[in-house]
Amino acid sequence: MIGRLHHVELWVPDLPRAIRSWGWLLGELGYEQFQDWPHGRSWRLGETYLVVEQSPALTAAEHDRRRPGLNHLAFHVGDRLDALVEAAPAHGWTLLFADRHPYAGGPQHHAGYLADEDGFEVELVSGQ
Repeated sequence: MIGRLHHVELWVPDLPRAIRSWGWLLGELGYEQFQDWPHGRSWRLGETYLVVEQSPALTAAEHDRRRPGLNHLAFHVGDRLDALVEAAPAHGWTLLFADRHPYAGGPQHHAGYLADEDGFEVELVSGQ
């Protein structure tokens, strides 16, 4: 289908750490491991997939979501928001904006914002 997202590729500084955090989250969201190679791994949901890769062509050792480029990825999580936010720290994720959770996006937006150990952010959007 024209315009549908095909894949997202995140270049990460530490592949095992990314596999730990992203693998847990994507598995919880219904993604299945799709590809695996020495410098990366991908997970697939339907026809869309997400890649984490520790590319030898990296020019920096860190990601900063506040610099130009990717700020965050947002996922629908339905009624699983609280359970995912509670379990996330055991898998390398930190809750952002904890003082405003779950309304950091505004009073009508029920979501959780997490950052992994490398600074990549995800927004978990509740169906509530």
